[in-house]
Amino acid sequence: MTTAENRPIRLVLVDDHDLVREGLKRILESTGEFEVVGEASRGDAAIDLYNDVEPDVIVTDLSMPGADGIDATLALRSISPHVRIIMLTMYSDEHHAVRAIRAGAAGFVSKDSPSEVLIDAIRRVAHGERYLPPDIAEAVAELLEKEGVTTPRPLAARLSKRELEVLRYLSAGQTNKEIAKRLEISPKTIDTHRNHLLKKLNLRNNADLTRFAIRHGLITP
Repeated sequence: MTTAENRPIRLVLVDDHDLVREGLKRILESTGEFEVVGEASRGDAAIDLYNDVEPDVIVTDLSMPGADGIDATLALRSISPHVRIIMLTMYSDEHHAVRAIRAGAAGFVSKDSPSEVLIDAIRRVAHGERYLPPDIAEAVAELLEKEGVTTPRPLAARLSKRELEVLRYLSAGQTNKEIAKRLEISPKTIDTHRNHLLKKLNLRNNADLTRFAIRHGLITP
């Protein structure tokens, strides 16, 4: 997927660890969808870099010496309200995600996530969407709503806890009988949950469920 000009999505990577940036650049550019047009090791350096290279998306660490990802996001948003920023961080809880979204980030991805999750998040953010990990999206939305801030809830966040469990096990290739034994419910109930998932997600079969789970970071390929 490329931008409207049929060119790779232009990225700036901001992280105080050289090896992290090098690894991210190698992974992202190997897809052919992205071009890393700038790198920075500090949040304040990212501000000047943004003006110089005008990227489509900035992927920044949250915790860095000096100006961190939150500081950089606030500053960048004050310069350009349309800048698209993804916070890539070692944290994976809803409270850090709320800080990132409140500062103006359009996406929040844990460094523990598979590379496919970051790739999907960049695609979405580059095309005007938000990205939040499905397992914390509901909690983030609730915390933001308490503050009077609304954010769209991703489709995966609209699933119940039980539906998410069944989805993960089905996507991992387990049978209804195996899942039923694990969750201590009947195979018939598992089949009911499966049918609800297919209908709710507008999918056709277990293969579609697996692809959905991978795309939304619910399982690791």
